[in-house]
Amino acid sequence: MTRLANTFAKPHPALVCFITAGDGDTAANLDALVEGGADVIELGMPFTDPMADGPAIQEANIRSLSAGTTTADVLKLATDFRARHPEVPLILMGYANPMVRLGPEWFADAAEAAGVDGVISVDLAPEEDEDLGPALRAKGISLIRLATPTTDDKRLPKVLEGSSGFLYYVAVAGITGMQQAAIESIEANVRRIKSHTDIPIAVGFGVRTPEQATEIARVADGVVVGSALVDLVKQHGKDAPQHLRELTERLAKAVHSAR
Repeated sequence: MTRLANTFAKPHPALVCFITAGDGDTAANLDALVEGGADVIELGMPFTDPMADGPAIQEANIRSLSAGTTTADVLKLATDFRARHPEVPLILMGYANPMVRLGPEWFADAAEAAGVDGVISVDLAPEEDEDLGPALRAKGISLIRLATPTTDDKRLPKVLEGSSGFLYYVAVAGITGMQQAAIESIEANVRRIKSHTDIPIAVGFGVRTPEQATEIARVADGVVVGSALVDLVKQHGKDAPQHLRELTERLAKAVHSAR
């Protein structure tokens, strides 16, 4: 079984934690998330126009790019992470341009060499799968797609086609970190999606507290937290690892004990 499959086969929901590569001491911050109990790591690839992200992650992208972070730097962070944490699934999350600029085969080769388990390309529609999907799947890397509250039953099969690892359910039709959907809406949509697929479903966008994470973990296979963690990197700089570890511990306890 793959690292992702092993993680979602555990008898509790998974905590998925996101930070932006190149924002602060990324290696130390990643280690803090793992030490705090994160089950899956999403490493954001900084981009000049992160259209799906709210102010916290937009600012993290700006800080990272201003520090000179490149795609090669992100891949080096991934490679080093894999050496330190051989069993923790690692996802690269970002936008299509940096992923396909040198060709999908190049990116898939580089991601495989770095020990990456999956890729989320926020702005790559299922109809554009040929731009990246076949190259990733040829290397055994999951292409993780996103569904939203507006992904109806007619659209859903296209989103699921070629998707693996887990499905990222975006709980609100908006940008990251700004609001949270009602748990009744999340539960209904997770149940609806599960009627179409056996792929695990992780829910994110707007999850900031252990209490919110508990509610979602009762109905989903995983909970994604990003902006709340990115905010800690901004607030605490070089001291961020301690604060990331503490919040992740609280989130992990909430998610793992939800049911």
